[in-house]
Amino acid sequence: LLQLDEHGQLHFASLQGPQGQAYLRIHGLPTSDFETLVYVPDWKRRGQREFLLRTAGVVAALRAVGGSGAMLAAILKIFPVSWRDAGYRLVAGWRYRIFGPAKPRPWVRPEWARRFLDAVETRGVVGMESR
Repeated sequence: LLQLDEHGQLHFASLQGPQGQAYLRIHGLPTSDFETLVYVPDWKRRGQREFLLRTAGVVAALRAVGGSGAMLAAILKIFPVSWRDAGYRLVAGWRYRIFGPAKPRPWVRPEWARRFLDAVETRGVVGMESR
């Protein structure tokens, strides 16, 4: 999503981090399920219960970035949510076995660091995803 979002529409927070955990608690979402994605369309209104989970959130985030992201969102929308979410869970369950645990490394683009809420409070559309 960072690479597709050329205009910086999305911001991110780790579900394990302070911003993510606070959001999950406020909305009664599980605070220990890190194999999901929570998309919040308007972080300024984060007190309201407006969010999308898993692939519904992915599709909305891809639409928000536009361009090739919107095209990918249109392709994903062809498939029923149950199929998309099953594929999402499969990838989430296998990603550590395939890619190994996440390791700290430099950002591809240093400005991307500012897009993570746990580093800096920002405004705008927010996607929350486990890193």
